[in-house]
Amino acid sequence: MSSAWTRSEQWPPPMSQSPERSLLSPRCHRSPLDFDPALGMMTGIPPITPMMPGLGIVPPPIPPDMPVVKEIIHCKSCTLFPPNPNLPPPATRERPPGCKTVFVGGLPENGTEQIIVEVFEQCGEIIAIRKSKKNFCHIRFAEEYMVDKALYLSGYRIRLGSSTDKKDTGRLHVDFAQARDDLYEWECKQRMLAREERHRRRMEEERLRPPSPPPVVHYSDHECSIVAEKLKDDSKFSEAVQTLLTWIERGEVNRRSANNFYSMIQSANSHVRRLVNEKAAHEKDMEEAKEKFKQALSGILIQFEQIVAVYHSASKQKAWDHFTKAQRKNISVWCKQAEEIRNIHNDELMGIRREEEMEMSDDEIEETTETKETEESALVSQTEALKEENDSLRWQLDAYRNEVELLKQEQGKAHREDDPNKEQQLKLLQQALQGMQQHLLKVQEEYKRKEAELEKIKDDKLQVEKMLENLKEKESCASRLCASSQDSDYPLEKTLNSSPIKSEREALLVGIISTFLHVHPFGASIEYICSYLHRLDNKICTSDVECLMSRLQHTFKQEMTGVGASLEKRWKFCGFEGLKLT
Repeated sequence: MSSAWTRSEQWPPPMSQSPERSLLSPRCHRSPLDFDPALGMMTGIPPITPMMPGLGIVPPPIPPDMPVVKEIIHCKSCTLFPPNPNLPPPATRERPPGCKTVFVGGLPENGTEQIIVEVFEQCGEIIAIRKSKKNFCHIRFAEEYMVDKALYLSGYRIRLGSSTDKKDTGRLHVDFAQARDDLYEWECKQRMLAREERHRRRMEEERLRPPSPPPVVHYSDHECSIVAEKLKDDSKFSEAVQTLLTWIERGEVNRRSANNFYSMIQSANSHVRRLVNEKAAHEKDMEEAKEKFKQALSGILIQFEQIVAVYHSASKQKAWDHFTKAQRKNISVWCKQAEEIRNIHNDELMGIRREEEMEMSDDEIEETTETKETEESALVSQTEALKEENDSLRWQLDAYRNEVELLKQEQGKAHREDDPNKEQQLKLLQQALQGMQQHLLKVQEEYKRKEAELEKIKDDKLQVEKMLENLKEKESCASRLCASSQDSDYPLEKTLNSSPIKSEREALLVGIISTFLHVHPFGASIEYICSYLHRLDNKICTSDVECLMSRLQHTFKQEMTGVGASLEKRWKFCGFEGLKLT
């Protein structure tokens, strides 16, 4: 009998519910068949969790197909009897959005607002009750989940006290109610959520948006000096020149700042030389890449020529007769494909060479004042280009000869075969042969012309080399004459350069030291001499003075004076004795 009471103590009432009006408080006079904790597993009622106070275990879940038995609920002024569990659940309308209000019908005629509060306050905090004169009312709760708890009481039979009068009994029907206040609060909440979502999306877009460039600082003498230093730095030149452009467009140039702006513009102009050098380096890299591509293309063309030569040799009579018909057909197809690819590569290589020749001719027109060395290098490159072109023409000539031999072989076969269209094929072959012969003559003429140009270029190269040798000989003669004239005009310089005194400053030091030692007949130490010289010039070094005095052996001499601990080295002036020796 006490288990129901302990269960009621374990189930916590809502936070807004007062202990006096709680149906589960000790004042409710509960019977042994009281509110069971398993009711918390019903739809709409919050389930029992182990986080609730007073619970040490979690009850096992109720199977969905098992009917839940509702119990009798005893209140202070009334009693609620559960409906038949075998009957279907009461029908409800569609739940409006944000519903916090319920419709309660089937109330007893003698039911008061106090009894309604006593019954439904266990579901949660009640904000407002609007009771009709008839047997229904509307109850508005504080939260939406409280409506689900109130719907749990739908179908219960209510009895006021112990009376069995019809006016004191009724059957509760609880359903969702559509209230304007609930809809307004729900719309306000949805708008708030939409605003939060827009704000979150805007913050995400701002986070992903690339940062805007920093604003350009206003002009001042300090900022001007910073920009001037940046203009001299290659890595910061773009930023500094953008700042300079902004200042000029803002109208910061005036009579006071004109000199500063002129110096910055001059720094920007000096940057042009670096850009030109950089462009020249890139052009050099491009030329090297072109040359590499041309060499690779020439190598590919040589290999194609070799492959075509293999096909042509296989098509000759002594090898051709041993192949089957299918093999001959494949060899012919392969030969045509290889010749087409070779011609495409050859045209590409010739186009590259024509472009180079056009560029070289343009350079010769524009640069008429080139030196002899550049002319020689141009002649060498042109000679190499002509050699390569002659090689390609020679390859073409061999290819055309092979094609002519093939045409002749086909013509001989046409004579042997008895074909009704033999005359027509013969005419076509003769026309093709004539065209090939004409083209062969043109190629031979072009080959002779290129050889003549090559010989002419070689002669020009020899003349240029002779002129360079003559110029070098004249230059060497002129340098020898200049050297001899310098030796004859300036004999005194050699004597001066060979003297121990190398500059006018050393001559002054010698005079001052000689005067100082002349008035010290017993000599002086190097420290004493340098302390005197430091009064005249602080930059004089002791080692330099000692080295200078040691070089002049006929002017100064060093002697050891003193006895024992007072022994020291002293310098004395001996210029008068040295004059007699020299």
